[in-house]
Amino acid sequence: MEGQDEVSAREQHFHSQVRESTICFLLFAILYIVSYFIIRRYKRKSDEQEDEDAIVNRISLFLSTFTLAVSAGAVLLLPFSIISNEILLAFPQNYYIQWLNGSLIHGLWNLASLFSNLCLFVLMPFAFFFLESEGFAGLKKGIRARILETLVMLILLALLILGMVWVASALVDNDAASMESLYDLWEFYLPYLYSCISLMGCLLLLLCTPVGLSRMFTVMGQLLVKPAILEDLDEQIYMITLEEEALQRRLNGLSSSVEYNMMELEQELENVKTLKTKLERRKKASAWERNLVYPAVMVLLLIETSISVLLVACNILCLLVDETAMPKGTRGPGIGNASLSAFGFVGAALEIILIFYLMVSSVVGFYSLRCFGNFIPKKDDTTMTKIIGNCVSILVLSSALPVMSRTLGLHKLHLSNTPRDSETAKPSANGHQKAL
Repeated sequence: MEGQDEVSAREQHFHSQVRESTICFLLFAILYIVSYFIIRRYKRKSDEQEDEDAIVNRISLFLSTFTLAVSAGAVLLLPFSIISNEILLAFPQNYYIQWLNGSLIHGLWNLASLFSNLCLFVLMPFAFFFLESEGFAGLKKGIRARILETLVMLILLALLILGMVWVASALVDNDAASMESLYDLWEFYLPYLYSCISLMGCLLLLLCTPVGLSRMFTVMGQLLVKPAILEDLDEQIYMITLEEEALQRRLNGLSSSVEYNMMELEQELENVKTLKTKLERRKKASAWERNLVYPAVMVLLLIETSISVLLVACNILCLLVDETAMPKGTRGPGIGNASLSAFGFVGAALEIILIFYLMVSSVVGFYSLRCFGNFIPKKDDTTMTKIIGNCVSILVLSSALPVMSRTLGLHKLHLSNTPRDSETAKPSANGHQKAL
């Protein structure tokens, strides 16, 4: 009987692993397809010629798409974990949701962490150097020469970083142990290096999120149609049309030798055409879109911003008063054990909305900063170098989102092996599980 029980347990574990691998593959395939279409929307069309550079651009495109899919997965995992927790609480014995367990959530978080490290330290540097490489002088030009140059650059960069870390460690603690600590590279330096990058991402989020919260009203005001109160749109369109015709006549009659004035007139004409397009869109908008959608969206943004600021203020007050409220002292409930909010499913849904709102606000704030303004992608006119930079930036922000959300008290989910998960979750090969 013991042998049969052991075989049965092994079969259950095998089927569980196959099921989890299939689910992870399908979820990532969906994210990859969506990310591919997003990047194709902004990628410059002139880079699609059929030559050696086209192959390099295509490889960099696939790597950038993989990175963007990992970033999307890192953002969606936290809401997915919260929803899974509430579903398991609502239907604890339902046969059709048995696949949704702590082992699957653990596997998704571990894969997200692994792929984030892979993209940040390997794939994105390789894509950038591969895109900029031309092959060493004296070698036959081609893809192999560019791959060889890229690998050499990556090795030199890795040696440079490791050398700087080793020298810094020796200067801080000049003894034999610190000199030999380089051998702990895999178990010590790489995890803490990723932790440092997550810390930098958290600081960047804390810098970008307030800017994004203030810019969200302006951005939504540009995307939506404002109510036409005491405005005559027909008269404004007529005046803009006359101004456009006047500029066009001046531009046609201007001598081609006056290049500077011609460039100014072309820029002014482009601005007038943009303003005319906006006015025509406002005129074509329905009364519901003008008078209902815009005020509703603005009120919703105001409510979400107020709730976010209120929750953060309450959490900071708790941190100042109660030491056990610190994240390191919090041992929250595991998957399927207790609700994450006192309001149940409604509170969990509110947390998910706030998490997405903070992520969108941080992205808007990131592109609103003056030093990152040149990173804004343009439709059908974004180079692969800029796409790589955007993918890396979004990856850093998305990797830091769970840490910042937990620090600010937006959720208290703790991924740990619970009695519910002990039947399906097995220890990993390296003997540990990651905790959120």
